[in-house]
Amino acid sequence: MNRQIKFICRKPGPKSVAIIRRDGKAVSSSATREYSFVFKSARGCYVYDADGRRYLDFAAGIAVMNVGHTNPEVMKAMARQAKIAAHAGFYDFYAELPVKFTETLLTFLPKQFDKCFLSNSGTESIEAAYKLARWHTNKKWVIAFKGCFHGRTMGSLSMTNSKPVQRERFSPFLPVKHVPFPYYYRMKMEPEECSQHCLNALEKTMKQLHGNLAAVFMEPIQGEGGYVVPPKSFVRGVRKLCNEHGALLCDDEVQAGCYRTGTFLAIENFGVLPDIVSLSKAIGGGLPLGATVASSRIMDWVPGSHANTFGGNLIACAAGISALNYMRKKKLGQNAKSVGSYMMKRLGEIRDDYEIVGDVRGLGLMIGVEIVKDKKSRKIAEKERAQILCKASEKGLILLPAGESVIRVCPPLIISKKQADQGLDIFEDAVKEVTG
Repeated sequence: MNRQIKFICRKPGPKSVAIIRRDGKAVSSSATREYSFVFKSARGCYVYDADGRRYLDFAAGIAVMNVGHTNPEVMKAMARQAKIAAHAGFYDFYAELPVKFTETLLTFLPKQFDKCFLSNSGTESIEAAYKLARWHTNKKWVIAFKGCFHGRTMGSLSMTNSKPVQRERFSPFLPVKHVPFPYYYRMKMEPEECSQHCLNALEKTMKQLHGNLAAVFMEPIQGEGGYVVPPKSFVRGVRKLCNEHGALLCDDEVQAGCYRTGTFLAIENFGVLPDIVSLSKAIGGGLPLGATVASSRIMDWVPGSHANTFGGNLIACAAGISALNYMRKKKLGQNAKSVGSYMMKRLGEIRDDYEIVGDVRGLGLMIGVEIVKDKKSRKIAEKERAQILCKASEKGLILLPAGESVIRVCPPLIISKKQADQGLDIFEDAVKEVTG
C-alpha cells in the first residue's frame, strides 16, 4: 500500500514534487525526512534541489562532506580508478589500493594503531569493533551511554539509545548496559557535578558485571543524541575506569572524527587514548567506507573471524586516500577550529537575544543549538525547532535536527567565515520569525 505523501514546510517546486511522489510509491517508509528538500547536485558548500534552487549546506550530508561537495581532487581520483576496476573482493584476494588507504589512514592516528579492518559504513565499523572487543577479551558484556547512537544493525543497535523508535520491536538485544552521559544542560547540574554523577553510575555498573565486561563504547561528543559535549574530566574518568576494570575503550568517531572538531579524532580534545576506534562518514570523501582500527595486540582475531564483500572497495579507497590527503594539505582541522570558534561566538550572541535558544555548545564545526520553550524551564521545543528548520530551508539554508530539541550545525570543513555569516544570518532570521 502506498503511503500518503505529506509535504513538510512549503510545498516544493514541480520537479521535486514529482520525485517525492515517486519516492512514496517505491521507497521504504522507514526513512525520516525533516523537510521536502529533493537533492539534485552540489558543489563546495552549496547544494541544489531538483528545481534548481541553491541552498547553503550546514548539514554536509550528515557530516560526511568535510572536503566539500564534488571536491575536484576526490572526483578525479574516483574517475581514474573507475577506468581501471571498481571491485576486487578484498577479503578473498589481495589488492594494493585498500592497503594504501589503510597505510594513509594510520598516518593520521596515534602510533599505537597499526591494524585496520575496512567496511562500508559507520554501523559496520561499530559492529567490527564490538566483535573485536568480544573476541580479544573473551567477555560478553558491553556498556554504552544513554542518548548514544552507534548504528542500526543489530549489534550496534543493541548499544544505540538515542530515540525509542530506533529500538522498538527489535528486541531481544545483545548484552549491553546503559548508563547516564553527562548532558548537564538537561540534567540541570554543574558540569563537574554531572561528570562525577555519571562516572559513579558507570563504576557501579562495571562492578555489577563481575569482571565480564568486554568494552565501553562512547562517542566523545554525542551526535544523534543532541551534539552533547561532555566535561574533559568525564572522558578521562571513563578511560581510568576502563583500565581499572580490564575493559576496552571503544571510541566511536563516525560523526565526530576527520577533523570535524579540529583534531583528527575528537577524543584527542580530551587528552585520552582509546583502544579501538571506529571511523566512517568523511573518510570516504562521499563514498561508503568504514574503518575499525586498533593495535596489533588487540586486533588479534584469526582468519575467518570477520570479513565482508565490499570492504576495501577500490573506488571508495581511491576517494578516501584523496579526501584524507586533501584534509591534511588544506589544514581543514585548523579551519574547523577557526570558523567553528567564530560561529560559536555568533551563536552565543543569538542565544543571548532570543528566549527560545537555550544552549549553544560544540567543538570545531560540530555545534549544537538547543531550542527550548523558555530559558528558565528549559522545556523541549520540538515544534519550534521544526519551524526553524522549515523557515531556514525556505530561505536557502539546510540544517538537521539532533536529540529531542537540538539543531546541529555541521557544515563542510572548507566553509569560510563569509559563508558562515550568510548561514547564521538566515538562521537568526528563522529564529526571529518563529519567536514572533
